[in-house]
Amino acid sequence: MGYWKASCSVLLVCFFVGLFSVYQCSAAEADAYQTAKLIVNASSGRPIPETLFGIFFEEINHAGAGGIWAELVSNRGFEAGGQNTPSNIAPWSIIGDQSSLTVSTDRSSCFERNKVALRMHVLCDSEGSNICPAGGVGIYNPGFWGMNIEQGKIYKVVLYVRSLGSINVSVSLTSSDGLQILATANIVDSDVSNWTKTEVLLEAKGTNPNSRLQLTTSRKGVIWFDQVSAMPLDTYKGHGFQKELIEMLEDIKPQFIRFPGGCFVEGEWLRNAFRWKESIGPWEERPGHFGDVWMYWTDDGLGYFEFLQLSEDLGARPIWVFNNGISHRDEVDTTTVSPFVQEALDGLEFARGASDSKWGSVRAAMGHPEPFDLKYVAVGNEDCWKKNYRGNYLKFYDAIKSAYPDIKIISNCDGSSHSLDHPADYYDFHIYTSASHLFSMTHQFDHTSRSGPKAFVSEYAVTGKDAGTGSLLAALAEAGFLIGLEKNSDIVEMASYAPLFVNDNDRRWNPDAIVFNSSMHYGTPSYWVQKFFRESSGATLLDAKLQTNSSSLVASAITWTNSVDGETYLKIKIVNVGNRHVSLKVSVDGLGLNSQLSGSTKTVLTSSNVMDENSFTDPNKVVPDLSLLENADKDMNIIIAPYSLTSLDLLTESNNIRMPQTDSSARSSI
Repeated sequence: MGYWKASCSVLLVCFFVGLFSVYQCSAAEADAYQTAKLIVNASSGRPIPETLFGIFFEEINHAGAGGIWAELVSNRGFEAGGQNTPSNIAPWSIIGDQSSLTVSTDRSSCFERNKVALRMHVLCDSEGSNICPAGGVGIYNPGFWGMNIEQGKIYKVVLYVRSLGSINVSVSLTSSDGLQILATANIVDSDVSNWTKTEVLLEAKGTNPNSRLQLTTSRKGVIWFDQVSAMPLDTYKGHGFQKELIEMLEDIKPQFIRFPGGCFVEGEWLRNAFRWKESIGPWEERPGHFGDVWMYWTDDGLGYFEFLQLSEDLGARPIWVFNNGISHRDEVDTTTVSPFVQEALDGLEFARGASDSKWGSVRAAMGHPEPFDLKYVAVGNEDCWKKNYRGNYLKFYDAIKSAYPDIKIISNCDGSSHSLDHPADYYDFHIYTSASHLFSMTHQFDHTSRSGPKAFVSEYAVTGKDAGTGSLLAALAEAGFLIGLEKNSDIVEMASYAPLFVNDNDRRWNPDAIVFNSSMHYGTPSYWVQKFFRESSGATLLDAKLQTNSSSLVASAITWTNSVDGETYLKIKIVNVGNRHVSLKVSVDGLGLNSQLSGSTKTVLTSSNVMDENSFTDPNKVVPDLSLLENADKDMNIIIAPYSLTSLDLLTESNNIRMPQTDSSARSSI
């Protein structure tokens, strides 16, 4: 679900407000423009890997819990306060006062892996000397900074309840102060002496982005609650994901998903690292854990299985990052790492094993009897410099290659400037830096050896003052870097931006590709850059030579086929990080262009100020501007705006590009 700003207007006068200066230009001042020439040779090309551009998801910034995972209740199992009771039940709160009820936790749950439950002792009643207030007393949960409840939508509430007597509990979705009742239903049962699972469907009669779930009663007695869940029925492909957020991922056509981290995989300490076995099976039985790197609790409803399912739903290749016995602060010695190796092997069996295998049967019981198409794994995250990494890595490598020889294994060690001292199919490359530095890294892989493992640029972004919380400047530098990766895609086979999501209420990292809160979301300019490159994976890279004296200009050319209409397009992308307009002469040799003007377009990402950002109040301030390209031809002049990313999509008459038989060293130069 994307937004492309369309415009067919012609600007005769333009004003560009730069980072430090103001520039003015008009059609009469064209001679003041910089000039450049782009020569595209379309008679031969090199295939770009189908895997080139994908996404990296990490549980950071409440990206999953309170984000793409549609669970509305925070701390649904009352486990976040720890296993010792009584414990903190936040963000749950009480409705009533100490004369009407007391609330505490105990270890009476029916679930062995998460024994904490909530005990609510109701002191008031519907009659007698201590009458409950109107509406009753109880508990409420505000979710993750407010639940977005929308009129007409249906929400499924599941909870476990136990009481020594009969119960009459109201389950309601209300405004944050409880005064507006959006939906309500009663649970009436005469026998819940044993833990009983109860489900209710609530249809919202109103809309409120700052709602809460509340459980109330006016009947005296003791009631225990556990594993209280509320989710919209309408989720992405019915698999529990927030539709609007996942549709933004769908729009950029990711070819892979790297998950679930990141530092989230490592943990500050191993005792708090993500463990895949704790995140599978029925959601009620998952213990959850405290992520001590990003400092918040996750119920792990979004677990290993769900990531594999999301990959399948998006048609993307899953890339599983697992812990290799190393956290930020402690390491397992190589001599004792074998249990961690077995954990990884078990995880692979869960994903790929037959439905009657030990772990494959668990997957099948979760509703997916067929194996997932898991063919890539990463051994750890940013651990290359750790003392035990190489020794641990080799243990994992040997064991996985022995059991699953087709799986591609990714090392944490960078092999872009020197050869690795251990076997790997890919090496991981991370870069967070300034705009000027990242743009200069357009040539980072030009001289990298073409022998040995391929490069996986799994984390890149402009950060710091250049980026703000998602600036145009950052996005343009990233676009230049991606053009370099595109041109070096004979050695760079995969790349992904990071981080992907941020809940605006919990910014642990800036910037991010997609910003959201309970009811709104938008893409930063860095997100929109991804859409310019979504056709690159599996396309054909053409030789494109840019003749210019400017160091602020880069360009590339590809041909790609539209899967909807079967037409083949020539796509030319130009990044201008300079403060002057550029008069670009484009010359295409060896490829006919269709004379139908309706088939060719020009898309530009720019703004009046290079530090402009999108926001909830102005989510479309910096978005791609799509217009018809009226002078599409093999020879044409295009005006490139200052501080812009421009894409020309030209409809071709044929696709007679000659592909090289084998030429691993062929690269296109700027």
